[in-house]
Amino acid sequence: MNDKNYLDRESVFLRQAQADDISALEQLLNRCYRETAGWTNEADLIGGIRTTSAELAAVINDPNHYYFVYPKTTTGDRDGEETGEILGCIAVDIKTDADSNNKAYIGMFAVDPELQGHGVGNVILQAAETFATRHLQSDGQAAAKNTARLTMSILSHRPELLAYYQRRGYELNGNKMPFPNDGNNGEPKREDLELLELEKMVH
Repeated sequence: MNDKNYLDRESVFLRQAQADDISALEQLLNRCYRETAGWTNEADLIGGIRTTSAELAAVINDPNHYYFVYPKTTTGDRDGEETGEILGCIAVDIKTDADSNNKAYIGMFAVDPELQGHGVGNVILQAAETFATRHLQSDGQAAAKNTARLTMSILSHRPELLAYYQRRGYELNGNKMPFPNDGNNGEPKREDLELLELEKMVH
């Protein structure tokens, strides 16, 4: 097997997550967010774990939540046999706001640290955006407006991550909330941490 295959963004493919993926997903998310590997980690800002197997199971079983994974295969493409390892993941949660408009919340996005910086994350994010846009525009309200609203939240004090999403068309919409200190999302290492909401309108 040639590991170079995994650095080829053309070989990236996604499928919906299954219950059998939970252990690998838990490992990937906690590694990407809570350890110091890769540039997307939050280890300096938050301790503890990023997610649990129970939380992942709830997401996978939620009919409004679409969780996609990029599985590692023996050949590096979709025709190979899966090894059980997950190289990337992203979730699309279809929500309804106070005005009864549907929007897609993108979250639980992670890429194996060894693949970061090679365009893999861009492919995964774009695929999720395309899925979310088509899903939203298939419903009457969004189709009439021909606009899909994509949102996500990022931690404050992460200017490099904010810049990454701004380069991809997301903008701060002014919505923010203190990081939840309830023990379910890890332990913040500073008191002024906030979650900032980003928004992208797709036509």
